[in-house]
Amino acid sequence: MAIKEGWPGRFYEDFAVGDVYRHRLGRTITETDNIWFTLLTCNTNPSHFNVEYAKRMEFGKLLVNSAFTLALVAGLSVSDLSENAVANLGWGEITLPHPVYVGDTLYAESEVLETRESRSRPYAGIVGVRTRGLNQDGVVVIEYTRTFMVYKRDAAPVRDLFPQPAAGRPGRPRNPGAAGARPRGRGGKG
Repeated sequence: MAIKEGWPGRFYEDFAVGDVYRHRLGRTITETDNIWFTLLTCNTNPSHFNVEYAKRMEFGKLLVNSAFTLALVAGLSVSDLSENAVANLGWGEITLPHPVYVGDTLYAESEVLETRESRSRPYAGIVGVRTRGLNQDGVVVIEYTRTFMVYKRDAAPVRDLFPQPAAGRPGRPRNPGAAGARPRGRGGKG
């Protein structure tokens, strides 16, 4: 049996100015997402959690908390951009050109704007990107720039976290009759 390694994320050497990453996952926003995030962050604007209030406002229905929109779109980009980041260094130029509603599905894409070696940390580089989030209709709902520090491939501090099976084949006890082995079928008979 061949063991296939999972996606390790990108390292500094993998980024080039002009590259565009269309992040593979989309995410549909639920009412629970919006209300929990709003309450968790102590946002008291009722347009995010009070349907009757929101009906009387300009948009006529609940608005998704814009901080949630930013968090979600940033999260959608992590596997392509910053899974191996040392740290986020800054966010800028955040614009929200179109409202987001419960039931919208968001997607994200990012363009690499700049790369440079870190002057203070020789094991890392700095990458600047512009990310935009689009809804299911292709309408841009958020756009921002972000700068992060990311490890160079040879300097990544954490690798091989997957544990080795204690004994036998993965997911099966070594001796089916051993203590703690799960019985098969009805009545413990194979």
